[in-house]
Amino acid sequence: MSEEKSEFTFENEQYRKTYWHTCSHVLAQAMKRLHPEVKLAIGPSIDNGFYYDFDTPEPFTEGQLAELEAEMRKICKEKLKLERFELPRAEAVRFMEEREEPYKVELINDLPEDAAISFYKQGEFTDLCAGPHLDSTGRIKGNAIKLTACNAAYWRGDSNRETLQRIYGIAFPKKDELDEYLEKIEEAKKRDHRKLGKELGLFMLRDEGPGFPFFLPKGTVLKNTLIDYWRQIHKKYGYVEISTPIMLNRQLWERSGHWDHYKDNMYTTVIDDVDFAVKPMNCPGGMLVYASEPHSYKELPLRVGELGLVHRHELSGALHGLFRVRCFTQDDAHVFMTRDQMKDVIQETVRLFDEVYSTFGLSYEIELSTMPEDHIGTVEEWERNQDILKDAITGMGKSFVVNEGDGAFYGPKLDFHLADSLGRTWQCGTIQLDSQLPERFELEYTGEDGQKHRPVMIHRVVLGSIERFIGVITEHFAGAFPAWLAPVQVKVLPVTDRAAEYAREVAVKLDGQGFRCEVDERNEKIGKKIREATMEKVPYMLVVGDRDMENGTVSPRHRSGEDLGAMSLDAFAGLLGKEVKGRTIR
Repeated sequence: MSEEKSEFTFENEQYRKTYWHTCSHVLAQAMKRLHPEVKLAIGPSIDNGFYYDFDTPEPFTEGQLAELEAEMRKICKEKLKLERFELPRAEAVRFMEEREEPYKVELINDLPEDAAISFYKQGEFTDLCAGPHLDSTGRIKGNAIKLTACNAAYWRGDSNRETLQRIYGIAFPKKDELDEYLEKIEEAKKRDHRKLGKELGLFMLRDEGPGFPFFLPKGTVLKNTLIDYWRQIHKKYGYVEISTPIMLNRQLWERSGHWDHYKDNMYTTVIDDVDFAVKPMNCPGGMLVYASEPHSYKELPLRVGELGLVHRHELSGALHGLFRVRCFTQDDAHVFMTRDQMKDVIQETVRLFDEVYSTFGLSYEIELSTMPEDHIGTVEEWERNQDILKDAITGMGKSFVVNEGDGAFYGPKLDFHLADSLGRTWQCGTIQLDSQLPERFELEYTGEDGQKHRPVMIHRVVLGSIERFIGVITEHFAGAFPAWLAPVQVKVLPVTDRAAEYAREVAVKLDGQGFRCEVDERNEKIGKKIREATMEKVPYMLVVGDRDMENGTVSPRHRSGEDLGAMSLDAFAGLLGKEVKGRTIR
């Protein structure tokens, strides 16, 4: 009984995907019932639900989505049996041509000659599909289905092909599970970093530079504070910092392999009749720095960090706030080492990651990405390096899942998927083990035996991208950053005009102690000033009135609404200083 429960519940990933895939067919059937002229494209399950792409001239309205939902519920109540059958290629093409489904015909023609061409039938509706599916539409809880969005999508992801309408949906076995999910989605909307970025004056995105974010004064303070922390933690772990050029010639990128494996994502230009590329990654510049002088085994491991501005050509449809941009500051580092040092260096790097992520209250799961089809280096090298990554992680008592074939073209990697306060995951940190670039750049060190040896290296980022990480923590904290990170840590609120000068004196003293402080001198009621400072997510408000002027005190109030009572300015500065120094999350 317990085995059956684990097999046919949402805890089982395969069952969950099968459930959602069947929902996509129910959506397509509902669409053909209500809009028979619409042409079908594809409808897979995805990480959070399912979607189906349709060829229709106009986007669907919320009202039309509601009608589709209602029809889907009817189909679920009809308890239609799903039946699989196969057809020979010519017959399969004719079958879909008769139904005037050109996208299905194209998919059939693109299948390998020896492929089984299978279909699934439910009631009057039949779709080309490899499956698997539930055995009946009655297995789906109709009142726990929700169509969540309708967006444009290119057929087969090709911007030169037809533009389709993609309808997304989600479904659960129980209505209360759907309600809980939708509540979480609503909370996520409130935390959307694009919305909060605008409201809190952190950054802006403009049509003049799609994918190129502008950081505003408060956002720049936040970014620089994050970078200061990055430098501090890396100094603690023995890193040195470098800075390499933003543009280098084609010969370098050919040598690194990026010209052959990554050129479509690179911005290129010609200078003095020579091809150049704006760097999409910092690695090749780091290779040149290492190769610029001789090294001894006594220097290794050599830990070299770089906050490098990189540019990558992302499709316009993929751009999303700070999460997917075309230029970003990559908090890169390359560690050069001997083979004997590899396991220790990987574990040391994970300990650095642990310290950083715990500072922000973020947990993580680890994914090992193995050799892709488009790779350089021998299979034996890849397998050896994959085993080293496995041993290092398991040796720390940590677990991982395998992501087959998703390694970088030069080596396997460990990806760190962070979980935020809503349980959503974000891939930020990565440790990539590389024995290929040291070979290509002929890097060397003098060993204890006096002979020349080839180092190995790791590429690693902990935040991933400063910009993207700011987006992640903006949503994680809902814009209410810890005091050490907040762009404005204290807002001084004079109750009366008489207290304005005293408020300025308080702000000057706090500023002199390194705190970020503002004064709200507007002729507004104190209640309004408190409400607005709270909406601005300022950690502390200092309410000062006539009694505070007389006694030389301040009355701190936390954005949570907690009133700390009157105290001396020194006492408050001590309280705030302790919170900032300890990077406390309150």
